[in-house]
Amino acid sequence: MGFFLLPKATPCILFLALLSCTCFTSTDAYDPLDPNGNITIKWDIISWTPDGYVAVVTMNNFQQYRHIASPGWSMGWTWAKKEVIWSMMGGQTTEQGDCSKFKGGIPHCCKKDPTVVDLLPGTPYNQQIANCCKGGVLSSWVQDPTNAVSSFQVSVGRAGTTNRTVKVPKNFTLKAPGPGYTCGPAKIVAPTKFITSDKRRVTQALMTWNVTCTYSQFLAQKTPSCCVSLSSFYNDTLVPCLTCACGCQSNSSQSGTCVDPDTPHLASVVAGSGKNNFSPLVQCTHHMCPVSIHWHVKLNYKEYWRVKVTITNYNYRMNYSEWNMVVQHPNFDNLTQLFSFNYKSLTPYGSINDTAMLWGVKFYNDFLNQADPNGNVQSELLFRKDKATFTFDKGWAFPRRIYFNGDNCVMPPPDAYPWLPNAGARQEVSLFALVIASSVALVFYAPA
Repeated sequence: MGFFLLPKATPCILFLALLSCTCFTSTDAYDPLDPNGNITIKWDIISWTPDGYVAVVTMNNFQQYRHIASPGWSMGWTWAKKEVIWSMMGGQTTEQGDCSKFKGGIPHCCKKDPTVVDLLPGTPYNQQIANCCKGGVLSSWVQDPTNAVSSFQVSVGRAGTTNRTVKVPKNFTLKAPGPGYTCGPAKIVAPTKFITSDKRRVTQALMTWNVTCTYSQFLAQKTPSCCVSLSSFYNDTLVPCLTCACGCQSNSSQSGTCVDPDTPHLASVVAGSGKNNFSPLVQCTHHMCPVSIHWHVKLNYKEYWRVKVTITNYNYRMNYSEWNMVVQHPNFDNLTQLFSFNYKSLTPYGSINDTAMLWGVKFYNDFLNQADPNGNVQSELLFRKDKATFTFDKGWAFPRRIYFNGDNCVMPPPDAYPWLPNAGARQEVSLFALVIASSVALVFYAPA
């Protein structure tokens, strides 16, 4: 028997890994379904000032299906020298810091390690720049590429005034809004080129550097955030989410681990649980996941088969706006029709079309309400059968992997999937019954 070494993980993750290899999450910031996904932060110095420079900072989300929802991103760094921020447009620092040494004009921020957030929608026009003021919300590249970019302008003082004297910041951080992203060092690259609005002239930045940030689900949370349950028309077995898939209910008297939906004055209990707390406050269930996804093999036709997908929100603290789901199944190369969801084929393995991204229709079901009777969205998928590969046998009709909002969901173990009634077993029983009947006949009709 072979052995493998698991990276450092919590006991819950190790326990789940033993149950099903599909629910194991590595510490590495590599996603096999989006191998090139990252958030790139680009600094473009567009002009020099007497004691520094003016730069436009642009954040591009190159992740296909992982977005940043409200309350949005926050970006931090450490200055290499004694820089200060004189002014900003399209963003602001969360703290000013100690600016008591300045007798004249007071800088916007004097901290050695500033943290910047986006401005809110409705900001006055004289404080805006292009691609700013979305409250830190950043769409995924596939869902809405025009809103997968965010920018702000910063005027930096007490810095260098030439390409040789400017020192790039270090120790970049990105929160969305919690942990999960790890940023590499800033790298000086070829200056960005800009095309004027009349497309007759090209200008370029005076200096440009890039920072690449990648996501790790293990760094974002200690436990999974979603689970999958399965059912089918050909088997009465309902395969539920794994028990304790995302944690277990506390046996102690500690409150706040979960909320019973039958609790009196439920709204006041949820409201008093912490408005600015981003950790999930989930409904008490056996799986304790904020989100569950149910895959039901619904109907079988001569040339097609149909699946119903239901996404349920058990999180009292989160409304999932612009949610998305990624499903891996070999029959997505023959997806014929999709009801009330948007669809985009992903091909992380080149020509193999077995991965699909699904998300809600804008202003219809792109908003997954917090835990309540309306906290779910549903759709049905119609697949054309491929005679060379199609079968209902051995759990083939169920997905290999499901992500919700970019996080890998805990799948049931393959041996628990609803299987077809075993015709072979019925045949064996019939043959056995025939042998018994023949033996009985021999006993009764054998000559004396």
